[in-house]
Amino acid sequence: MTKVGRKFPRPRLHRKTRLRELLNLFFFLIAVYALLEMAVPRSVVISISMQPNLVEGQRLLVSRVSYMFSKPHRGDIVVFEPNDYTPDEDRLIKRLIGLPGEKIEFRDQSVYINRIKLIEPYLNEPCQIAYCPDQSWNLGADEYFFMGDNRNHSRDSRSFGTIKRQQIVGRAIVRWWPPAKWGILSYNYGETGASSP
Repeated sequence: MTKVGRKFPRPRLHRKTRLRELLNLFFFLIAVYALLEMAVPRSVVISISMQPNLVEGQRLLVSRVSYMFSKPHRGDIVVFEPNDYTPDEDRLIKRLIGLPGEKIEFRDQSVYINRIKLIEPYLNEPCQIAYCPDQSWNLGADEYFFMGDNRNHSRDSRSFGTIKRQQIVGRAIVRWWPPAKWGILSYNYGETGASSP
């Protein structure tokens, strides 16, 4: 039997237990950060090739998950590794224009997809003939064609060729820096107009 009013000492939190909790928290935060980097990596706009929609120095969040559950869509702004990519270089950010199996043509400085003119309200300015001469590309079963919105100042598939699915990192979803330019990227663009002869 115990005496009434007898006080029992409280169990003390040992230093080892406290240290273990801090280590567990630290490793948990590292794991969360690593998962976020894998699922939603960050990318920096390094040129003027996507003006006026993206400007040099802006930072983007890129979703890898988007293309795990669906295919890339025309009009998406995509981060990818060009054919001559090396690990010490920056990845490119361009707009997806041509999909696998399509024929891409430049005629009169306009883009045609399978002989149908592409409506492109996102362009910075009309493409000059020096940068958009009449030419065509036939895309293979796993080939994508990318171009910048600032056509006269963009290094894209016109120079380095088509891109394979495995080279695509993800779809740009949010501009997060600078804060004044924060916003979710919109992809509500029409695709094609009237057919062409």
